Amino acid sequence: GDHRDLHLSIRRQRQMCIRDRRMAVDPKVVNDFQKNGVAILRGVFSDFWIEELKVGLEFNMATPGPYTRNYTKEGQQGFFFGDYCNWQRIQQYKSFLFESPAAEIAADLMGSSKVNLFHEHVLVKEPGTKEKTPWHHDQPYYCVNGFDTCSLWIPLDSVSKDTCVQFISGSHRWGRWFTPTKFVGTQFEKKDEEFEEIPDFDSQLSNYEVLSWDLSPGDCIAFNFLTVHGAPGNSSKISRRRAFAARFTGDDVRYIRRKGEMSPPFPDLQLEEGQPIDCATFPQILKR
Repeated sequence: GDHRDLHLSIRRQRQMCIRDRRMAVDPKVVNDFQKNGVAILRGVFSDFWIEELKVGLEFNMATPGPYTRNYTKEGQQGFFFGDYCNWQRIQQYKSFLFESPAAEIAADLMGSSKVNLFHEHVLVKEPGTKEKTPWHHDQPYYCVNGFDTCSLWIPLDSVSKDTCVQFISGSHRWGRWFTPTKFVGTQFEKKDEEFEEIPDFDSQLSNYEVLSWDLSPGDCIAFNFLTVHGAPGNSSKISRRRAFAARFTGDDVRYIRRKGEMSPPFPDLQLEEGQPIDCATFPQILKR
């Protein structure tokens, strides 16, 4: 009986969470997202969803997928773990992506009548991890073109501003595309010649408005796939920096095969160039 009661209470919690999906995003936040390419949303995910993601992430780290990366060099302290494209096998990820407010938030921010799931990406910097995430933007890695894009970077731990991802405000509207770099800081073997080398942003940061925040679980940062960002190491001796990124696309997004290496590679896709990306790999979660 206890087990059944627990199951019912979980289901009830989930239904309550589904009901709280109806909250529209504040127009000022939508404006920030459109203008700056990045916006902060406070307290948009309940404890229930954060706990679900933590459970999913522990399972993910215990059973790494084919794309798992350890970005920490041999002999260095700490641990920088990354993995993606596991939502089909990790139930907590799947229920979050399909049942939490995430897709509704993305639709409001993009001003889009539909939302497709692109993929999820988890990034964990354990205490004492020195590795930075190099400056980059995501879309040159991806098999999609279009402006209606939205990543939600969702912290599962409290994150201080000095550990938070940093975003260059307005960079999504530069019309510039930078060559992807690996998170270990080296170039991909196969490049797309249409892209330009990424500048040394560290040496010229004072020229830009750089945005980052103190974050609590329940908050999230939303950003366009073209917004340039990077992240410091995790200098804390005690706090983990676990983050779940949910990546969504909207109305104008179409499939493109890049000339260089693509990440994630999605080797089994059957799409034609220029097609909308509606398919089992990128399911449509929301239609308005």
